[in-house]
Amino acid sequence: MSGDASTSAQDQNVESNDVSATPDVDAGTPIDPVVEETPTLDTEIDPANRLQQLEQELNSLKQEHEAVQSQYMRIAADFDNFRKRQARDQDDLRQQLVCSTLTEILPVVDNFERARQQLNPEGEEAQALHRSYQGLYKQLVDVLKQQGVARMDVVGQEFDPTLHEAVLREENQEHAEDIVCEELQRGYHRDGRVLRHAMVKVSMGPGPESSSDAASEQPQEGDA
Repeated sequence: MSGDASTSAQDQNVESNDVSATPDVDAGTPIDPVVEETPTLDTEIDPANRLQQLEQELNSLKQEHEAVQSQYMRIAADFDNFRKRQARDQDDLRQQLVCSTLTEILPVVDNFERARQQLNPEGEEAQALHRSYQGLYKQLVDVLKQQGVARMDVVGQEFDPTLHEAVLREENQEHAEDIVCEELQRGYHRDGRVLRHAMVKVSMGPGPESSSDAASEQPQEGDA
């Protein structure tokens, strides 16, 4: 009996100690929750500064666009020039090949002309052969004409080293100095390009003897 009484007394003492350790809280006072203070960021930007920044970005993009467009125009112009140069070079090469081929045919024309000058058909068989020869010669000349080949007219023209090749120079009563007086080999050109220079004889003028003869023929002063 005495043991139970002492145990209950100890329990009462423990409860009283717990109550005294708990702080007094007013039931009518609300308890504020604990809130951690966080730093606030100023996200607001000045509109004027933002506008200036956008204008700078716009100007930078315009400059980049102009630079790229200028580079594109230069590349396009270079490519166009390259294309034209390639086409011109190909055309020049083609013209050179054609002219080289036609130049190789010109000696054949010369041989036809020499043979025509030497032939003197008398019999019927010779005349038939001559007509066949003339037909071949005419066909060859027509082919050259279709390719734009034309002969030069040199006699009576002033000597031009870009067109003529002077083989001889001699005195001539009919032509003045530096005038072509005779054609030794025909020259040909095609579209302004010389295929073969004409071999010519160039006049040196009447000469000193003719000049002295002409002077002697003039009447002297005092002659009646």
